[in-house]
Formats: sequence, structure tokens, C-alpha cells
Amino acid sequence: MKVLIVDDELGIREVIKEYSINEGYSTLEAENGYDALKILENNKDIDVIILDIMMPKMDGYTTLKEIRKHYNIPVIMLSARTDEYDKLQSFDLGVDDYVTKPFSPKELMARIKVVTSRNKVNKDEYIYKGLRINYLGYTVFVDNKEVKLTPKEYELLVYLVQNKGIAISRESILSKIWGYDFSGDDRTVDTHIKMLRNNLGEYRNLITTIRSMGYKYEEK
Repeated sequence: MKVLIVDDELGIREVIKEYSINEGYSTLEAENGYDALKILENNKDIDVIILDIMMPKMDGYTTLKEIRKHYNIPVIMLSARTDEYDKLQSFDLGVDDYVTKPFSPKELMARIKVVTSRNKVNKDEYIYKGLRINYLGYTVFVDNKEVKLTPKEYELLVYLVQNKGIAISRESILSKIWGYDFSGDDRTVDTHIKMLRNNLGEYRNLITTIRSMGYKYEEK
């Protein structure tokens, strides 16, 4: 597991880093929100963020707002502010937990385990950053806005997601989504992929074309 520690106090970062390494986690560090967002852009495998509120350049609240626009990563707010208002504001902005300073590093490690276990893949949903598929509701959301897909587009997206990282031929897609007795041709798949990509907006590039073969869904 990879932990991003965002705090302007070097001593705090070092303590969290030491305990994280003891738990077997790898760590990245930033001393302000601006640097943290740059790190997130270049590291797609961060599992949890420890975020201070009072920092130079970009404070924790502003950073959290930006994180929630693009990522579905658990965030634990770590702050010297103990007022109920600060805690409520943090939760309203989408924080997963709130820990006040001074803090127990062991307790923080326990809270990390709790928030990351909540974020593990749910059988009823698929979530990747701002893309969410609710299998029970047969619905798809992009940045919390429902996307209206046709039944075939939805089935196509689910099929690709459930086989992420695997190149799937057009023939296999036709057989799975349209059935073995479908009388159309490969262009049907290409047309639906194009419409699906348009509906996914900024996540359109998650579906990649495999030349002369088919398509693949990849988390990037």
C-alpha cells in the first residue's frame, strides 16, 4: 500500500513515514497541497492520503476539494484544529476520517486500515477516480453526474471493466454482448465503442484500441 503524507511539518511527516514503513507501506511526501496534487498526477497507485489543514501555498480544504474532483482516494485529515466546525467542514468536503494533533501514530495506522478497507472493490459497484458503475442500479456516473447509456453501451462497458487489462477481440465482444446469432459485423462494435467513449468524457481513454484485434480497458 502507498501512503501520501501531506504536511508542512517535517517532523510530522517523518513520524508517519516511520510507522508506515513498519506496517509495510511505501510513502510519498509533500509539504503543501500544491505539491500533493502534482504527486497525484504522476502516481496513480496511491491508496490513502494523510492531509494537514494549515499549510502554505494551498491549504488542506482547497486541496481536498481538488482531490475530490478527480480522485476517489481515501483521505484522513490530520490537524491541530479541534473545533467541531472544522471537523464538520472536512466531512462535508468528503474527508474519510479526521484525526487531531497531537496524535497517536499507532492509532493513525489503525485508522488507515479502516478507511482503506472501506474503499476496497465493492461487488455492487466499480469505482475508478470519478467513474462509478452501480451494478445494482444499472447506472453509470462520471464525476457524480449520471451518464445516460443505452443498454448495449452499458453492457459493453461492464464487460470491458470486468476484463480490465485483457485485450478482447471484436468477435468475442459481438458474441458476448449481441449473441452468437447476431447478423451484423465488426463495425457494430466500433460504433458502440465510439458512442461509449463520448459518454465517458475525460475517461474515454480508459478504453484503448488494439489494432486489427479489438479493445482493452485499462486503469491509467
